[in-house]
Amino acid sequence: MEDDQTMKVSPIKFPAAYSSSSGYNCAFSAGKEEISVSEGDVRILTSGGLRIPVHSSVLASVSSVLENILYRPRKDRKSETIVPILGVPCDAVLAFVRYLYSSRCSEDEMDKYGIHLLTLSHVFSIRQLKQRCTRGLAARLNADTVVDVLQLARLCDAPDLYVKCMKLLSKDFKTVEMTEGWKFLQSHDPMLELEILQFIDDSESRKQRRSRDREAQSLYLQLSEAMECLEHICTEGCTSVGPYDKEPSRKTGPCKKFSTCQGLQLLICHFATCNKRVHGGCSRCKRMWQLFRLHSSICECDQFDSCKVPLCRQFKLKTQLVKKGDDARWRLLVRKVMAAKVMTSLSLPKKPMRKHWGETTRKLQHQKR
Repeated sequence: MEDDQTMKVSPIKFPAAYSSSSGYNCAFSAGKEEISVSEGDVRILTSGGLRIPVHSSVLASVSSVLENILYRPRKDRKSETIVPILGVPCDAVLAFVRYLYSSRCSEDEMDKYGIHLLTLSHVFSIRQLKQRCTRGLAARLNADTVVDVLQLARLCDAPDLYVKCMKLLSKDFKTVEMTEGWKFLQSHDPMLELEILQFIDDSESRKQRRSRDREAQSLYLQLSEAMECLEHICTEGCTSVGPYDKEPSRKTGPCKKFSTCQGLQLLICHFATCNKRVHGGCSRCKRMWQLFRLHSSICECDQFDSCKVPLCRQFKLKTQLVKKGDDARWRLLVRKVMAAKVMTSLSLPKKPMRKHWGETTRKLQHQKR
């Protein structure tokens, strides 16, 4: 038997006829290094009848399970020690033994025997080989094999591979539904089918929830930007609207957030001249009223008269009279907008430390004067 990839078993040492006689010599080569396993003191018996000579010291050093098998009490101590590895192809067992001696597994062997090697690594508790097989099988997943690999991942306790399979099933379920593996699963393992469908349903729910969260976060960011623009308009002035105590300058150019500022200026002009708002029948005025209220809720001015935004003082006085248990939804909105404001400030590029320290020093000196 010969494998023309990195590791191979010498065909001279393993005859074509799988005989049970002892004394065969075998050699494994890994790259340029040859590992001789001549006259091993243990034989591994495969399903095809092949007896592979190996060293008990190597098996015991790699796997605690194999160590227990080798050193358990036997009735006839003179008899040959045999470790049966049945239920997998002989070539897969040879690839497994090659890994025990060289700690290497070629890509060709992973393509041919990856599923069998994962099973053997789980049965004999070989963690490194199990990790190698998990990564190899995850990289080779497709719609035709995902159901079989998923069942194996459950049996072999490979959570990373299990999650990879579930994600592929959720992403390409319509294609997987047409495969023979899925049809077999429906007939023989309804519990796993239910588990897969539940995972897909949960995945869709998570996507919808993330979408709603993104939309809500976008709204909070827009409101936070509107609060900055409202304060900018009422304090410094923009193109057409400015502070109440001075006329807006005609030379004032658009600000950096002019798209939001322009909409707010139009809304303020409408609010100042609308007649319907007295009777509470104008939706645009209601929106402006809510923006004034939101500003007063997040305004950090210590003194009521220091803020130039209209109605800020009135809303703050009204808030002090409202009971703590009232209007919980509004307070939640205020917290979300303030959190969005903080996140926006953290995402802005920071000033150089020397420049920032100089500006802070000048401000402190000016306050002392």
